[in-house]
Amino acid sequence: MDIRSVTLFCDPDFPTGLMADFFTAVRTPFPYPLQSTRLALPPFPDWWTKDNDAQQLAAKWQAAGASYISLGPVLLRHEARWIEQIPALLAATDVLFATVEIADTQGQIDTARCQQTAVLIQTVSKILANGFGNLYLTALANCPPGSPFFPVAYHQGGPAHFAIAVESADIALQAIQAANTLAEARQNLIEAIETAAFQLTLIAEKIAAEFGIPFSGIDFSLAPFPTDDKSLGGALEALGVPHLGGAGSLFAAGFVTEAIARANFPTCGFSGLMLPVLEDSVLARRAAEGVLTVQDLLSYSAVCGVGLDTIPLPGR
Repeated sequence: MDIRSVTLFCDPDFPTGLMADFFTAVRTPFPYPLQSTRLALPPFPDWWTKDNDAQQLAAKWQAAGASYISLGPVLLRHEARWIEQIPALLAATDVLFATVEIADTQGQIDTARCQQTAVLIQTVSKILANGFGNLYLTALANCPPGSPFFPVAYHQGGPAHFAIAVESADIALQAIQAANTLAEARQNLIEAIETAAFQLTLIAEKIAAEFGIPFSGIDFSLAPFPTDDKSLGGALEALGVPHLGGAGSLFAAGFVTEAIARANFPTCGFSGLMLPVLEDSVLARRAAEGVLTVQDLLSYSAVCGVGLDTIPLPGR
């Protein structure tokens, strides 16, 4: 398991000196490798002015230790003109992220905003020749502030806090492979999550006390890495599914999601099943084989608590 990020949620005027000290303090004490330190800000239309310079702001926060910075979402309450600014912001540097809300946490869906966001996704996909510009953008539906995974992460404003996002698909794979029954697989996974989360929480609480920045929890979504030993798709298939996209896949998705929900730890964000196709070797293989489709993934996302991510789609 790795820690994908320690994410600091704060306002844009948070002291950079304190930020630098905080990011320095979180880099070494955890028992798992830390991949990045990240900064999540409030929705940028609430604080962005015409005098702001994306490159200068990004450089300032990078100098203070932030590997990546989320500018937050254009919410439904914001004017659509803010969406038009996102391509330029993302093109200015390779460390800024932004999002667009298409459905809020009260269940309101804006179909016009969906259309605008679809056009935006096409535009951003062309910022970089390899199409990776879309890694810095996502559409939000029912996503409150406080999730440490990017690009979703944003701050609600007010007092700062921090949270942890983990890369832990290998925990699920090992727990399931070591089991002889579904009951054993569930218990193994719950115990593995709780053990790792306990270790992380002890250290995070000490850092919180030292800096006076509350620790708001762990997003234990089982994020994968594109090798077979860290594949969540492989973990689901280890439950007895012949191949992802085949019979039993929806059950497997619900089974793992339910095990995460049973684990006792300070939770935040999604804390569910994560199926990013291009970040998971088994998922990518099944998609290339044509046995795992967007329709399959849509059905799994209905029970996993996390939306669709990094899915290859034909372009125009």
